Amino acid sequence: MTPLTGLHSSRPKASAALLLAWVFTQVTGALGATDILVPYNLTWKSTNFKTILEWEPKPIKHFYTVQISTKFGDWKNKCFRRTATECDLTDEIVKNVRLTYTARVLAYPAGSGQASTPFGEPPFTNSPEFTPYVETLLGQPEIQSFEQVGTKLRITVRPTPTLVRANGTFLSLRDVYGKDLSYILYFWKSSSTGKKTNKTETNEFLVDVDKGEDYCFNVEAVIASRKENQKSPESLILCTNHGKDRIRGLAYVIGAVVVLVIIFVIVLFISLYKCRKAGGHQNGKENSPLNVA
Repeated sequence: MTPLTGLHSSRPKASAALLLAWVFTQVTGALGATDILVPYNLTWKSTNFKTILEWEPKPIKHFYTVQISTKFGDWKNKCFRRTATECDLTDEIVKNVRLTYTARVLAYPAGSGQASTPFGEPPFTNSPEFTPYVETLLGQPEIQSFEQVGTKLRITVRPTPTLVRANGTFLSLRDVYGKDLSYILYFWKSSSTGKKTNKTETNEFLVDVDKGEDYCFNVEAVIASRKENQKSPESLILCTNHGKDRIRGLAYVIGAVVVLVIIFVIVLFISLYKCRKAGGHQNGKENSPLNVA
């Protein structure tokens, strides 16, 4: 009888070879997938605390999940299984805009579980640190109202809303920054290019101007304590229109006079017509022959 020892010994060797081949295939595939999936170029985009994280590359056969954490906090999952390359993180950072945040983007192959890949943690990339209070950009301010009376020009800047909350109420930029936030006013005569400036730590300006002159102006927001991104874009240019008001008022007066003249002419014409008609009728009676009985 032929011994069976050779047959028994060959089975473990075959199984080990098959296992080794499978592991090699999986590792090779995973490494290739990792080279493609690793996110890069993570960038914070933030204006008035509206904050979005962007990254590359566009997904092909994978998806992304974003996590965010404070400097010494735990990771929170955001934007699960995204095929887009951006994630709105505003709701997290507005909880405390003075803290420093870090985000990371994890890449998962299509069809994989959420927790991990077959070889543990998925590839990921950390973002730069981001402190909203000192890094969010200031949006373009808006002039709410203006009025020129005599030699005074009053300008009010509209409070800029944010998604930062306190006691259930949304705060404006002024509420968040207080006197750290100032506005600079640029104003000039509409007939000139020479600009003057004025600064306020509130949302109102009251400046001296020449009586009867029209002025143009705009404003910009400033946080002077910052090292970077101190200034906002300038607001739209607005102008007073005293000259136009005078022209418009004169036009109204002239128009009213013309209307009155037209009415007077019409009434006079009708009166003359009636008088002429009445006079003709009377002359006809006088010239008619008397009836003989």
